Amino acid sequence: VTASANAAAQPAVKLGMSQGQRFLLKDLLFSLMLESHNDSAVAIAEHIGGSVEGFAEKMNQKAKEIGCMYTYFITPNGLDAEDENGIHHTTAEDLARIMRHCIMQSGEKEMFLEITRTSSYSFSDCDGNGNYSCTNHNAFLDMMEGALSGKTGFTADAGYCYVGALSQDERTFIVALLACGWPNNKNYKWADMKTLVQYGLDQYGY
Repeated sequence: VTASANAAAQPAVKLGMSQGQRFLLKDLLFSLMLESHNDSAVAIAEHIGGSVEGFAEKMNQKAKEIGCMYTYFITPNGLDAEDENGIHHTTAEDLARIMRHCIMQSGEKEMFLEITRTSSYSFSDCDGNGNYSCTNHNAFLDMMEGALSGKTGFTADAGYCYVGALSQDERTFIVALLACGWPNNKNYKWADMKTLVQYGLDQYGY
């Protein structure tokens, strides 16, 4: 993946890539999923979709394929945006569908779980010019037995968001939290996640 000027110009939180730098796609996936780096998201999108718009089209197509009826993606990093078709948006239910696809249905589910469960990861660019390290910010992985995966998110419009999954006794639960506090309430999501997962474990069986 070669970083464009557009990718390098993305706002924080970012890896700090420079235009023309080359990275392995897998390394950037760790950057994206563990640290939510905005520049990595754009570099990946341009590499796979030809452009951010081309990649967003693929995202929207995939969302429809897996049954997301109330989702419209514009940005690959989830940043707030608007175009002629509306605003970048989704719902808790649609995010839960996406997580279910990622951990249970996708042909790449094992890699998705491997990346999102990694506690820390280090890499350099293809020319050895920069060393980077990523730390997993998914605190839920250490909170409950059977925690599988999860992804944090934040924008000024969306607030703190989290989608996580847990598996116990051959049951898998997915919880999606949106607008779960704004600064300085970053940790509301962890308490709510535990409460909702425990409710599921206590109340539901096949």
